[in-house]
Amino acid sequence: MAIHVAQMSVILNRTGAVARRVLQQLVRDRRFLALSIAAPLLVIYLLKVFLGTMESPFVDATPYAVPIGAFIVHFITYVLCAIVLVRERSAQTLQRMFVNGYRRSEIISGYVLAYSALATLQSLLVLWELNALFALSYPVRTLLSIYIVIWLLAVVSISLGICVSNFARNEGQVFPLIPLVILPSVFLSGVIIPVGQLPTWAQWLSRVIPLYYANNLLQGLVRPGAALSDDVRGLASLVVYGIVVLALATLTLREAD
Repeated sequence: MAIHVAQMSVILNRTGAVARRVLQQLVRDRRFLALSIAAPLLVIYLLKVFLGTMESPFVDATPYAVPIGAFIVHFITYVLCAIVLVRERSAQTLQRMFVNGYRRSEIISGYVLAYSALATLQSLLVLWELNALFALSYPVRTLLSIYIVIWLLAVVSISLGICVSNFARNEGQVFPLIPLVILPSVFLSGVIIPVGQLPTWAQWLSRVIPLYYANNLLQGLVRPGAALSDDVRGLASLVVYGIVVLALATLTLREAD
């Protein structure tokens, strides 16, 4: 029993060490930090301008704001994490951690933990801007539920970005992989067109897209009187999706190119 406790303590210490190093690097990389925070806010402002042109007495564009805002967080988080992890590999940072005895699970968990701290701030600011620009009239409980879904999607996007970056050796190789994830998220998640109107094969394919589960949850939450507990299965699906992607990211992490 004491041996298992000691091993767990070592794992937690190493994971924490990776997370602290990544957070320190984020603080020093002010351009990346500013881009991670400012880019979603700028795009959401442009979304307000765009949806404002569609509003009329017969069309209410507000229900589209939250799902599209979630997509923006998903897109930017995924892209930035994929690029940063490739840069870490190019700088041989990952290789040095392996040489120092770090395990795949400790490295991945440390990165996810550090970037989740950034995702927490990013998701909070995005929801604040959505509420301010679109005057969302949802109760506090609903806003908190929306925040939880957006945050979970951001964390899943981090794991997805790490997983995709494992198949690229440099930034040039990761760029072709970006549209392979993002474009299906646009067309098959139900944000623009309901999934039920798509061909059967496309409906099945939508199940491998994290935004599909997040969009279903958000579409339910924007209805009057809805609660996150009304769709426990959808919430569990998003969490399980994240766990599976995190496991794949850990298994595919290479010690050396």
